[in-house]
Amino acid sequence: MKKYISTLIILLVTSLTFAQERSKDTIGTEVINVVKSYTPTVSDAFKIKSSPQIDTNDIDIKKPISYSIFSIPVASTFTPNKGKAKVLKVNPSPQVYDNYVSAGFGNFSTPGVELFVHGNSNRYNDFGAFFNFISSKGGINNIELDDNYFDTRLDLFYKQEERDFDWQVNAGARMQKYNWYGLPELISFSENAIESIDEQQKYTEIYVGGKVDYKDSFFQGGTVESNRFTDDQGSAEIHFLAKPKIEFPIASEYINADVRLEFLRGKFERNYEDTDDLKYTFFNIGFNPSLEILRNDLTVNLGVKLLYSSGTGSGNESKGYYYPNVTASYKLIDEVLTLYGGVTGDLHQNSFKGFADENPFISPTLTMRRTDEQYNGFFGLKGKLASNIGYNFKASYSNERDKPLYKLNASKTQGTDLVDYGYKAGNSFGVVYDTIKTISGFAEVSIDVSKQLKLGGNAEFNQYDTKTEDKAWNLPALKVSAFADYNNDNWFAGANIFYVGSRKDEISTPINPATRVTVGDYVDLNLNGGYKFNEKLTAFAKVNNLLSSDYQKYTNYYVQGLQVFGGLTYKFDF
Repeated sequence: MKKYISTLIILLVTSLTFAQERSKDTIGTEVINVVKSYTPTVSDAFKIKSSPQIDTNDIDIKKPISYSIFSIPVASTFTPNKGKAKVLKVNPSPQVYDNYVSAGFGNFSTPGVELFVHGNSNRYNDFGAFFNFISSKGGINNIELDDNYFDTRLDLFYKQEERDFDWQVNAGARMQKYNWYGLPELISFSENAIESIDEQQKYTEIYVGGKVDYKDSFFQGGTVESNRFTDDQGSAEIHFLAKPKIEFPIASEYINADVRLEFLRGKFERNYEDTDDLKYTFFNIGFNPSLEILRNDLTVNLGVKLLYSSGTGSGNESKGYYYPNVTASYKLIDEVLTLYGGVTGDLHQNSFKGFADENPFISPTLTMRRTDEQYNGFFGLKGKLASNIGYNFKASYSNERDKPLYKLNASKTQGTDLVDYGYKAGNSFGVVYDTIKTISGFAEVSIDVSKQLKLGGNAEFNQYDTKTEDKAWNLPALKVSAFADYNNDNWFAGANIFYVGSRKDEISTPINPATRVTVGDYVDLNLNGGYKFNEKLTAFAKVNNLLSSDYQKYTNYYVQGLQVFGGLTYKFDF
């Protein structure tokens, strides 16, 4: 034990001796800075090979995959039923018949017949005929002259489908009878004067025309119309109108161009003063190119109308015309609000037939001119307020030179003198021309209440500014109309009502100066309806002027009162 203690003491003494010697080390603690110039080096870059070599031998080799399932049978008591096909129930569409005949009769001894038939010899053609006849013995209250009338027409057509185009030929004839029964109320006529008046007037028209439509060609097709219009007073007129249409590309767009070729020649046996005859001839040629641009919701049509017209007669010098034809529309909110507008113009060729179709009580002593619609600027908005409510609002401003106005001819009798012709007793209309600027407003609303019931209406307001005439004769400032239509499986019914504002006219006699007259406004209510016995037979009825308004459609020309007309329509196939 003592031995171990002696050894430990010796080791401790030795360690202390070395520690004392180390603390006496002579090495200093100063910092030594080693300075050497910096020499940068760049290591070699690793470059990607521009054309790496790829070993494609193993790319398309598919590794074999083996799999297996461990199927354990499970007891099940579920037995699925066999599937059954569901049948969608669709109501069968009503059969459509190719032909029909309609006949009826009404008060004022008014028979009416309408017939349409057509057929084909193969799947590429169609031909048929349409016939219409209506007449009345008249019976207007407090009328001294005959007021009976009839209107009958026959139209024929033939259609043919070819490989590259379709074509159609039309032909027909029409005959109308009217009477100048509107004697002025300001003149007291004697019985002899009334008996001497031959108030009957007849119009006859024969026409032929056609159209062609090309499917893939720069020549898109066109229409051709030709007719001859005559009356019982020796008047005659020939009118020819052709409108071919072409299309040609420019860059990525297409230019559409309408061409107009028109010829009109006519004559009247005499003028209103019975001093000379009246003859007129017009030839019009026009070119109307237009470019349609479609950009998302924007549609723009850029066009111009270029025309040259030669004519004979008073105020019908030969000259050229040009008009803007620019329209645009923008869908601000899809199907809800669309803005549209534009500036257009045109040259309108007036004709004896056109005047007689609009006002059959004109005299066969007219001066014929063209109407120069210099511009018609318009702006509007249309769309839907709801899924079943549509609307259209429009405002426009136009300027027309030589716009025709119907005005009463001066009476050639004071009531006792006899007249040579039945239209010279102040009971016919002439045509006067004037430069008229028109501000118009139009509003239209339609409502689909249900699949069976539809409602709608529109209103039009016009303010006229004449240059020469005191008034815009026989043009109303306000027109309003509304309609309602109901249709179900067996019943159908409808109603329409319209309002026409007051108009101005003048009447003069051999001894009295022109006297201003006001043609009053009126309301006309009409009803119609019917019952379908089956797919072929239908009964119908119409009631016109339900309010029995004693109004004047033209100055001194009163209309029939309450009018009831009913009949049957039968559909059939050959």
